[in-house]
Amino acid sequence: MSKKAISFGKISLNLNKSLDTNQNKDVPSTTGFGTFGRTPIQEHKEIEEIAEDLENQHVQQVMGIKNFGKKAKNFNIEEMMEQARKTASEVNKRKLETEDVSKPVETPEKPESDDEDLIGPPLPPGMSPDVQATPETSKQTDSDKNKEDKSGEDSYDELSGSDDEELSLEKRIPYTHEVEMQHGTKAVVALAVDPSGARLATGSIDYDVSFWDFAGMDSSLRSFRTLQPCENHPIKALQYSATGDSILVVSGSAQAKVLDRDGFEVLECVKGDQYITDMARTKGHTASLNSGCWHPHIREEFMTCSQDGTLRLWLTENPKQHKAVIKPRQQGGLKTSPTTCVFSRDGNTVACGCYDGSIQMWDHRRNFVNTTLLLRDAHQKQSEISSIAYSYLGSYLATRGNDDTLKLWDLRNFKKPLKVFDNLFSRYEQTDCSFSPDDTMVFTGESLQKGQDAGRLLFYNTKTYEEVMHIDVTKSHVIKSIWHPKLNQIFVGCGNGVVKCYYDQKRSLRGAKLCVVKVHRKKHSVEVVSSQQIITPHALPLFRQEKLRTSKKKMEKDRLDPVKSRRPDLPITSGQGGRVAASGSTLSSFVIRNLGLSKRVDDEQDPREAILKYAKEAEENPFWVAPAYKKTQPQTIFQYNEEGEDGPSDAKKQKQT
Repeated sequence: MSKKAISFGKISLNLNKSLDTNQNKDVPSTTGFGTFGRTPIQEHKEIEEIAEDLENQHVQQVMGIKNFGKKAKNFNIEEMMEQARKTASEVNKRKLETEDVSKPVETPEKPESDDEDLIGPPLPPGMSPDVQATPETSKQTDSDKNKEDKSGEDSYDELSGSDDEELSLEKRIPYTHEVEMQHGTKAVVALAVDPSGARLATGSIDYDVSFWDFAGMDSSLRSFRTLQPCENHPIKALQYSATGDSILVVSGSAQAKVLDRDGFEVLECVKGDQYITDMARTKGHTASLNSGCWHPHIREEFMTCSQDGTLRLWLTENPKQHKAVIKPRQQGGLKTSPTTCVFSRDGNTVACGCYDGSIQMWDHRRNFVNTTLLLRDAHQKQSEISSIAYSYLGSYLATRGNDDTLKLWDLRNFKKPLKVFDNLFSRYEQTDCSFSPDDTMVFTGESLQKGQDAGRLLFYNTKTYEEVMHIDVTKSHVIKSIWHPKLNQIFVGCGNGVVKCYYDQKRSLRGAKLCVVKVHRKKHSVEVVSSQQIITPHALPLFRQEKLRTSKKKMEKDRLDPVKSRRPDLPITSGQGGRVAASGSTLSSFVIRNLGLSKRVDDEQDPREAILKYAKEAEENPFWVAPAYKKTQPQTIFQYNEEGEDGPSDAKKQKQT
């Protein structure tokens, strides 16, 4: 076998050799030290590359192809900008010509150089440099726009409230129309509307919670579900979560519950050990609840307050253990019961009103040990603070107490109230207060006093502190009230079980307006034939089927049958004493007669005479007692009167010895 020579030293390789020189392989190289042994691998690779280049050149010459693959395109930016300017100027010229034809306006001639400078879309006709807007044309366009806005009933300005600054405070209140919904007969002390405004939940002291769906109701205004989630405990507070998928139910028991949108139970908080004095070491509340609310931003967190003197934060993920415990204290260090609790609008502050008349606040981002804001004697001592409400901007605070006052506070100077609205009688511990969506008004309900005709809902101006107006709601107490910001409707819970909804036909959206339009239609019962009938007119009476009737007619026929309808015995119309007198004047005689134990008993007969009737027969033919004592019984001796008559002796006559 012939082996290839090995090369040493520098080997010169001419890459620009022609095809003829490359084919002549016999000519040895004269440069370098010469070669012997095997050639290097690098030399083989270079030779193969040269061969491939030559083959590609040959294919290009045969097929007429200059290059293979894609090359990067070279863009000339200056040329592209010039083309864009030319096209933009042409488009502007065409549009201006069409506008001049449709609206002939005298315009001064301009050189063509100005048109070439226009780049981009054309300006509006009122803003174009060629056409100057006159005051008459501007007035016409404004009037046309106003007409278009007024033509639609639900225009943006009317519904969004962008023109609220022009309206007075009284006209901003939606009270032109009202709708009445009947929850029951007892006081409605809990009210909640979901954030979207699609559903309403009402709770009462009759243990019932009713759910109302505005999109599914008709003009009859009936709730689609009523239930008792906490058995025999009155409902004290209801609130939808921030997402509206669940509702918190606070009742008179020590355990709060969370229901879904349809009213089915999701979770129940655990009850604490009532024999432990330190409330921080128990897992839950040990006394009845007072109030509760959801966190405005954390959808899994909610808070409850109880008469055991604690506020507890919970998570829906772990209802068997509270997240944190807050213990409000009196001025002397003793515990006090919180009567209401609320989160601030941003969720960074926890506030509660206590039975000692104080308002205490904690920072939600820190440990709940020391209060961030504390005000003693905010309301009268030993009276419940029924509600605390933050303004939408978060700078004002409104509190309602059972001391017949409503107080407005500024959180930046939380020492003295800005205004005290007094003579507002409150009978319930759940009477609340709230702000209007634009924070210009604060409103609350008033309980019915002696001599008043109707309970009122009062609105006050937060700047001038004057009464804007009041609404006479119903002939009962006004307890709960909610002004929904999206619907622009006011919901009011009353003491006679009525829930009223106030709205404006133009400025309110959805809500009660959806169900008022729908007409209530009665459902007609459909008569369905229960079974098929085989018609046999010539059949014998034994095999003849009864005439087939509808279920309604069959039910009417069975109703006339006393056996199938289980009709009770009809009363006796003649005589006196009814059925008992017919068989005897006493109950025992009636039972004996009906059981067949004896014959007819004559109640008018003397019982002594009835017994003595058998005395002669018993003496002549003794059967029971006399034969048994015949041998041992002495002879009986009776005392008789002088005249020999039987019967008792005369007491007036003297006895003879």
